[in-house]
Amino acid sequence: MSYKISILGGGSWGTALAILLGKKGYNIDLWTRDKEQCEHMNTARENTKYLPGIVIPNNVNIVNDIEKAIYKNDIIVLAIPSHAVRSAVELIKNNVNEGQVIVNVAKGIETDSLHRISEIVSEVIPNSKYAVLSGPSHAEEVARDMPTTIVAASNDIETAKYVQDIFMTPKFRVYTNPDVIGVELGGSLKNVIALGAGISDGLGYGDNTKAALMNRGIIEIARLGEKMGANKMTFAGLSGIGDLIVTCTSKHSRNRRAGILIGKGMKVEEAIDSVGMVVEGIKTTEAAYKLSKKYDVKMPITEELYGVLYDGKDVKKSVINLMLRDKKHEMEDIINSGDDIQ
Repeated sequence: MSYKISILGGGSWGTALAILLGKKGYNIDLWTRDKEQCEHMNTARENTKYLPGIVIPNNVNIVNDIEKAIYKNDIIVLAIPSHAVRSAVELIKNNVNEGQVIVNVAKGIETDSLHRISEIVSEVIPNSKYAVLSGPSHAEEVARDMPTTIVAASNDIETAKYVQDIFMTPKFRVYTNPDVIGVELGGSLKNVIALGAGISDGLGYGDNTKAALMNRGIIEIARLGEKMGANKMTFAGLSGIGDLIVTCTSKHSRNRRAGILIGKGMKVEEAIDSVGMVVEGIKTTEAAYKLSKKYDVKMPITEELYGVLYDGKDVKKSVINLMLRDKKHEMEDIINSGDDIQ
C-alpha cells in the first residue's frame, strides 16, 4: 500500500526519514521553514547543510507551505526541535484531519510547562492519533541505509503497529511499545547524560568515568520515569539504555560534542554555536532538574550538570561532588527505585 507522508522539519533527522520513506516508494512532502533552503534542496536534491552527499529521492517534494505539506496526507511527522513543537502544532491544528496520525521524532521536554511532546500535541489537538518514534538512530547512519533499530510507542497499540508497518524496512527495524511516557522520557533525558559524557571526555577522563556516568545516569532516568508513571523496564530497552549508549559514545552526537567543548573550557553558548545544530540536552537539563524537584526524585548527575550549565559551577568540582557522595549499596538503586535513595 502506498502512503502519503508529511515530514515537518528539514534538518538532518527529518531529511533522513524523508530519504528512508522515499526509498520505500511513498510520496513525501518535506516541509522546511527556510524558503532558501527549500529551493536549494529541490534543485540540488540533497541537504548540503546537514547530510551532504546523500541524494534525496525524486518522490520527496520539499515545500515551504506548511498547510500544503500536511494536506490530505496519512501521517504527519514532527521532526523539529522540541522547543518549536508547540508553535508548529499550533500552525497545523486547524488542518489536521481525524484520520491523520501524528508521529513525533523530536526528543525534549518543554521547559516552562514541563510537558512531554505527547502532552503538547494532546493539549493543542485533542483526541489526535499520536505515536512517538525513538531509539538509537543517528540521521547520518539512517540516511546511508545502515542497520538501525528503534521503537514506536502509542497509547493505542493499533496506531503503534500502523507506524511500525510504515517505517519498517530491511535496514530499519521497528518494535512497538505501549509506554509513551517511558519512551519519551528516555529519548529526552539521555541527552542530559550525553552532555555529561562529553564533558568527561573534554576533561580528559577515560572509559571508566564514562561507563559510570552512563550506568548511574540510566538509573536516575528510570527513577524519575517510574515516579511519572512510566514502566521502568522501558529504560532497559531501545529508547532507554540503547539510545543512551549511542548518544554518549558516538561522533555524531551533538550533545556529546557540546559537552566535550564545555569540558575543555568553552562557554555554553560558544559550544552551541560551534556545534552548529540544536543541542537538545541544554534545555532538557533545565527541564529534568525542575522535574526532579517537582517529583522529589534524587538525580545527582542532572543536578551537577544543571549547576555547570546554568550556575557557572566548575566542572571538576562537580565530578568530585559526585564521587564523594554518601556511601551506599549498589543494588538498592536497582531493586528499589525508592523515594529515599540518596
